[in-house]
Amino acid sequence: MENYPIRTKNAAERFLTLLKTRGPLSAAELASELGITGEGARLQLLKLAEDGLVHSESTSRGVGRPVLIWSLTPLGNARFPDTHTELSLQLIQTIKTVLGKEALDNVVNAREKSQLEKYNIALEGVTGLENRLSSFAAIRSGEGYLAEWKKEGDTYYFIENHCPICCAASECDNICTSEMRTFVSILGQKMNVSRMEHIINGARRCVYKIDAE
Repeated sequence: MENYPIRTKNAAERFLTLLKTRGPLSAAELASELGITGEGARLQLLKLAEDGLVHSESTSRGVGRPVLIWSLTPLGNARFPDTHTELSLQLIQTIKTVLGKEALDNVVNAREKSQLEKYNIALEGVTGLENRLSSFAAIRSGEGYLAEWKKEGDTYYFIENHCPICCAASECDNICTSEMRTFVSILGQKMNVSRMEHIINGARRCVYKIDAE
């Protein structure tokens, strides 16, 4: 179940958001997703390439001619900005330098408590794993994470296609540990939650695998 809504204002933003949330795609796949012609998709991609927002790579997909697969450039990824990056990094570095690592851990723990309280209030009365996943994805998307979830067999996956605090998390790995604890609290202690893909480690997105114990 792919359920992140593509709600953007213009054609360029729709293309960029699809490439961000779905990963590299061909012009035909983009055209199918957006309900436009293949030629229209190719023209839009060429324009985005001229602006330095996307690039293509020829890939063989079995029998037949190689296919051009399109993905975001670093400039294209920058259209999904890191929130207050410079200030966040300065604050983290200052706390570590002036007050020490323990003080930074206390700050991260306080943020975790605040986030968890906010999420619990927003999810109050939302029962059932799928309902909670849908509501939580909407909340996280509102915070800039471009979140969605899907189910494969008996396993659920919670996907965040963007991390608006990526630079801060790179500077302070406790933030990602805190995020994991928050996910477990939100989804319930009876669920096994494990991180399968991690933006900090070079992945395109963060993916959490969710299984019942």
